[in-house]
Amino acid sequence: NGRGGTFTFVVINDAHYQSPQCGPWFQRVASHIQSHDPRPEFCLVAGDLTEHGTAAELGAMREALRWFGLPFHVVIGNHDYAGPTDRRPYEEMFPRSLNYHFEHRGWRFIGLDTSEGNKSQMTRIQPPTLEWLDQTLPRFDRAQPTVVFTHFPLGSWVPMRPLNAEAVLARLLDYNLVAVFSGHFHGFTQRSAGRAVLTTNKCCAIS
Repeated sequence: NGRGGTFTFVVINDAHYQSPQCGPWFQRVASHIQSHDPRPEFCLVAGDLTEHGTAAELGAMREALRWFGLPFHVVIGNHDYAGPTDRRPYEEMFPRSLNYHFEHRGWRFIGLDTSEGNKSQMTRIQPPTLEWLDQTLPRFDRAQPTVVFTHFPLGSWVPMRPLNAEAVLARLLDYNLVAVFSGHFHGFTQRSAGRAVLTTNKCCAIS
């Protein structure tokens, strides 16, 4: 019937983990999340987990996410590259976390890689992501409520939106897309596409 269950989840973006001072900060973030009523059932992380994409930073951020006491699902941001095109530390620390999907209480959640290496502006979502959508979406129930999370914003006229963001939205709007959560801009924005609400939020970094 295209209706999913009711539940709460949390979305964070742009953690930019880079120094020992970040540890206590994310312990406070974890305490805040754990105090929420009703308790969130999982966490989405919309990219830029770290500042420099090193194995040390990514490992520390993975440990910080475990403090939340929730299942978590991440997508890559431009700062999660160790070099212009080197994302090996990210892929080793968070395997199978580029383009993927999961279900929760009748809802479908889709994480997408919207990065173009470590570029931050005038970017394009790369062919592997578009090809993954073309191969994967036809297998889905079009009526199932769907949430997408990305690093780069997909909403119209949001700064630093990928040049071909519409190519992704055009594929998704044929489905029951309810919401898109993104980061990168470091500020709150809200846009509409079809019946979906597309948002970016402030960064979750220590400063």
